[in-house]
Amino acid sequence: MRTHLLSVAFALWFLAGCGAPKEGDSCSQTGFLCLDSSAALECKAERWTKLPCKGPGGCKREGELIKCDMSGNLEGDACASTAEGKGLCNSTQTATLECREGVLRKTNDCITCTVTGDQIACQQ
Repeated sequence: MRTHLLSVAFALWFLAGCGAPKEGDSCSQTGFLCLDSSAALECKAERWTKLPCKGPGGCKREGELIKCDMSGNLEGDACASTAEGKGLCNSTQTATLECREGVLRKTNDCITCTVTGDQIACQQ
């Protein structure tokens, strides 16, 4: 089965000050950065929130963007504010997941789930 890379492109956030932020640290700006190769951080409600990037592309910087491959993420995983209302196929391509209130929620069971560009097709 073909795996689709579904990445969430984030605005680059430039760090000011010393030391790298950690999940739960306070922050005063909006933005994203890679915590490591498998997770991003988003400044939400003045706190850094960890966002998993479980797909094979992980978390990486490309030019001025932070990209998080969510193709391996699971129901219940945190998702970015920029992904709110957007969907993806689960890792086995048997369900659709949608970012709702900052968490991936299962929205449909599928025989097969495919992604083409921004379109998700769920055959039931």
